[in-house]
Formats: sequence, C-alpha cells, structure tokens
Amino acid sequence: MSAATKDVLARVRQMVPPMLEKFHKGQLGRVAVIGGSEDYTGAPYFSAMASARLGCDMSHVICTPTAASVIKTYSPNLMVHPLMRSSPPTSSFPASITNSLSTAENDPAQIASPIIALLDRLHVLVIGPGLGRDPLMQETCARVIRAAREKGMPMVLDADALLLVAKDPSLVRGYGLAVLTPNVVEFGRLTKALGIDEEAKAAAEGPGGETAKVEALAKALGGVMILQKGPKDYLSDGNTTLTVDLKGGKKRSGGQGDTLTGCIATFLAWRKAYLDGIWETGGKLKEEELVGLAVFAGSAVTRECSALAFAKRGRSLQASDLTDEVHTAFTNIFGNDDDGEAGSSRL
Repeated sequence: MSAATKDVLARVRQMVPPMLEKFHKGQLGRVAVIGGSEDYTGAPYFSAMASARLGCDMSHVICTPTAASVIKTYSPNLMVHPLMRSSPPTSSFPASITNSLSTAENDPAQIASPIIALLDRLHVLVIGPGLGRDPLMQETCARVIRAAREKGMPMVLDADALLLVAKDPSLVRGYGLAVLTPNVVEFGRLTKALGIDEEAKAAAEGPGGETAKVEALAKALGGVMILQKGPKDYLSDGNTTLTVDLKGGKKRSGGQGDTLTGCIATFLAWRKAYLDGIWETGGKLKEEELVGLAVFAGSAVTRECSALAFAKRGRSLQASDLTDEVHTAFTNIFGNDDDGEAGSSRL
C-alpha cells in the first residue's frame, strides 16, 4: 500500500461509524439494489450481501417476481421486493394472453411508483446488477433515477444501468451524488455516447495517462464520480482524482464488480451518518470530499476481498468467495472496533 493510499484511507477511517450501544436499527445504512431478472439473480445478491457484510443495517433487493423467489432462497438476511417487471412476451405466446396483461404490468410509471415510494426509507441506491436490457426494466429505472435525484439520494450505477446513461446522459449529468463504475468496455461505450471518445484516447496517451481519461469522462458528465475498474482503479469527479493501488486477485470472474457496488453503497450510507453527526466525529472531513472517500474505500475493500479470496481459491475463485471475505478485508484495512475504538489495521 502506497503512502498516498494510506493517507486517503486514514481519512476514510474518520467516517466509519464506531459500534456504539446508542445506535438504533437503520442509522448505519439502508441500501437498496435495483436489479435482478429471470436470467440474472446472482448479481443483485452479491451487491446487497456485500453491503450487508460490510456493515449496513438494512439491505434490500428490488427485482422481478421470478428473481425474487430465487434470491429469497439465497439468504434470509436480505429484504426482497418483487416490484420490477419485464416486458411481456411478444412472440412465444398468443396475443390473447399478452393482451390480457394489466396496464399496470406494462406501464413504467405505475411500476416505478411503489419503488419511488420506498425511497424515503432508504439512504443509497445501487442500480444495475442483474438488471438486463429489457426496455420496460430500463425505463422503470430511468424514472426511479430521476426521482432519487430529486430527493438528493446517492446512487451507484453499474452494468446495464450504464446503458441508461449512454442513452440519456441528462439522467446524471451534473449530479455530484451519482457514482458510475464502468469496466473498460462500458467506459468506451460512455465516451462514444458523449462524443468524447477521441478526446479520452488523446488524454490517455498524454502526460496524465489513464487518470486524464477518467477526468475527461467525469467532466463531460458535469462532475459525476467515475470509477474505472482495472489493474488499478481510477476515480475522479473531474476536479479531484485518486488512484487505488491495493493489489487484488488475479482471477477476473464475473460478479466481482457487484461486490464493489455494494461496498461503495455502504460507505455512502456512512457518509450520511457522518453528516448527521450520530457520533462525535470531530468534523475534520469536508462534505465535498466524502463521496470520493466512500468510492475509494469501496474499491480498496473490494480489491482486498479479491486478494484474500484468490489466495485461498486461486483460479477457481468465484464471486461468492469475495462475499465471504468482506469483513476480513475491512478489518485488515481499518482495524476492529472495540467499544468504539479502532483496533489494529494496516493504516
């Protein structure tokens, strides 16, 4: 771990809530993952479970009914809401069947309504794990994003939720509480959609390298926080840029990015706890730096999870192995809590 990384993580440690008896359920984070469809049930589980294992109090999954029945079997610790709907079949069933579906089942506004009603009970949204590209699912999420933005709620967008941003950048443009976590392919899709593909390539070849490339995308989106995943993770809002250089595992199995979104979400929830002053924080951190610190911390914990899991599993590593390492990864970096005091750590 570099000296620069240690310095950033030491600042992060100040926003991690201690474990105090005076806290009540929900104060240390209420996170919801919107995703999960008939074909994709693992991704929202990995995201929500990472959030829970890291230490958020209440972890929700909002998905389709078919996904909900499966995800509920994975863990009784998650609250699963079967509120999303996918588009009705268009060819495999007779028109008499598809036409009989209620308007509510096909109207994104009506589908989004009960999800939006849940927002007041939540602190942070993760949108995208297992979402898929179904048009009805995508339009429903677009409506939820707009509503969450109006409420000033932090959001982490990944996977197929990034397609929404590529199609309509105004969903997040200028919103400083939005975090995008694209991989290399998704990053390229976003720069092309925003018309800055050549600019980003030129930036990457210049003196700033990869960090300049991430800064270009963040600026094009008006200060949205971008975390580009890779051998090192680079994050920037266009003004402040950080590099996460902790070593991760060498196996790139699917689903590791879902652990990342869940970890970032919990740190964003702790951002709210810090700002609410539910413990004596000392007030040494500035509000404008907290999103970046949360994203940096989520990346660091995920990379440590990957390293720990790879040390045990090698090339057989799977996403579920990262879930098992979340708590150990956290304590390796930040130490244990004992009556509110930090224990040993690598900082």
